[in-house]
Amino acid sequence: MVSLTQLQEIPSENMILLVGPPGSGKSTFCRQSVLQTLPLDKPVIYVTTEYGSSRVEGVLKEAGLREVEHKLLYFVDAYNETVGVSVSDRSDTVYADCNDLSSIDIAISKLQERLGRTGALIVFDSLTSPYMFNGSEILRFMRQTLSRFAAKGNAVLACIDEGCGKPEDLVTMMSIANGIIKMEVADGSRVLNVVKHPTVEPTRIEVPTAKIVDKIYDPKFWDMEQGRRFLEAEQRGVASKEFEESFRNLFWPNFARWSVMLWDPKRFPHMTYELWKNYGYGFKEVIPMLPWRMRLLFKLFMPKNFSKVKDMKKMANFCQIMRQRRWGILEYLEDTSRADEHRFRMHESYECWGFQNVGVAMASILPPFMAGACKGFESWKGLDRDWNAVETKCVGLGDPYCEWKVVPGEIDELKISLEKDSAVVQKINERLTHRLIGFLIDGKPLVDTRERLGNDLLMLPDISLPAMASERYRTAQRMGGVKAGKEIGETLIAKGIKEDEAVKRIISFLEHVGKVTANETIRIKENCETLFTKFWTIKFEEPSCYFTTGFLNGFFYATRNQHVKETKCIAMGDPYCEWEFR
Repeated sequence: MVSLTQLQEIPSENMILLVGPPGSGKSTFCRQSVLQTLPLDKPVIYVTTEYGSSRVEGVLKEAGLREVEHKLLYFVDAYNETVGVSVSDRSDTVYADCNDLSSIDIAISKLQERLGRTGALIVFDSLTSPYMFNGSEILRFMRQTLSRFAAKGNAVLACIDEGCGKPEDLVTMMSIANGIIKMEVADGSRVLNVVKHPTVEPTRIEVPTAKIVDKIYDPKFWDMEQGRRFLEAEQRGVASKEFEESFRNLFWPNFARWSVMLWDPKRFPHMTYELWKNYGYGFKEVIPMLPWRMRLLFKLFMPKNFSKVKDMKKMANFCQIMRQRRWGILEYLEDTSRADEHRFRMHESYECWGFQNVGVAMASILPPFMAGACKGFESWKGLDRDWNAVETKCVGLGDPYCEWKVVPGEIDELKISLEKDSAVVQKINERLTHRLIGFLIDGKPLVDTRERLGNDLLMLPDISLPAMASERYRTAQRMGGVKAGKEIGETLIAKGIKEDEAVKRIISFLEHVGKVTANETIRIKENCETLFTKFWTIKFEEPSCYFTTGFLNGFFYATRNQHVKETKCIAMGDPYCEWEFR
């Protein structure tokens, strides 16, 4: 019987490829292989592309890495520089950029020369980000860099997210590798399917694992007193100047969300759904912050549950706040609703507007927000039951409007509705990129104007909520921003626009994100990515404009071969967000 330990001993002169969806345990497998290799006095070069070297080192130490073994461990950090995170120089680390495969090649070669011997293990965690930036060029990199490294008497362990790109590219990657291990999580176990291997016959291994649940958001981030003042100002109709100026063009939140979706089209819609359902459920905590008159109205007139049609109509009236904030125009379909099965129609939804016939249901924010609100209000009244919502019609599917079904309990078709195919996500991104290029080159509108609501909306925490979600989501925000910015920069240059003019045009576009000034630095006041945190949360300890920082890094790398880092952020209590060039 083959053991997991045997699989984690990577044979020399071979490249083993781990293939599986995000969360299937590929990075854990890589780290365990490192911990088995170092005690054998074999050096390890660990290439990181989705988190920094310090994080890898910390996890390895927690897992038992000893100081004597640590001297054999070296890093190629192809993450921090790519996304604009400021780090200190390390003697065991060479920095590279995911945008540039040659920089990773050079970094690996430098460490090879430093080692001065063979028998090393190179761990490449992971190929996903370089592939997303460079496409099929990653295939040449695997042949010329990784296979060459293995052929010199070394071992290579690399991983790639299944479903992140073209299926034919994944097939080619697997043909280049000497061994393939497919990984998945099923029924509380991590499953490893050995498809081919230089020393092991094809087999299947199941490893029991504890269920890991991403923390959707941490209540410690919420500043209740600040939130109460915000709500009071809104109810008086004399909200703060910042609130009045927080209406932004609906293009940017959709551009950010679908750029991030490329990194994990199957899991991220589920995560977004749960995030927003929990956010809606937060009304249970918000109600005590409301002015006393509103609390009294809720207590007297809000029903104990929303099972009956007549009671759900009251929730529908409350949700007219969506129209006030220009998220969409919600209509409760009383005639087609019945007890514990309620139907809503949404016109001019900001989530779906402009995505006609893309072939997929688009909404993963407003429907779960309503489901969470139902749960939150009922919980406040003392009833504990779950609610869910699913789109049954959508502009993205070719319908003239969107419709939701909202029910207590589970919805069988919800899982399938949320999962997105990578080809469809790529199609949506291409449509958004085409819109932005049209705006930058020809002055075309970013979106077709909604007839009743216009182009602007009061910003939701679409982009800022993930700052309180998982590290995986933050990484995808950064990387999604880099890829989007790089593509825009490269397209402008290819269209013959000079560097300075390209920068001037992108700065003009960023006026739709916030109030921009650009001199020696780039400064954005009321940046919509972190504007929400200013109203509702305590101050963060680090800059949290993850997507914006990634976008600027990708754009300036493509146009000027420069990187930026965020040094000030309104989420940290600064009066504006600011980026310095490096």
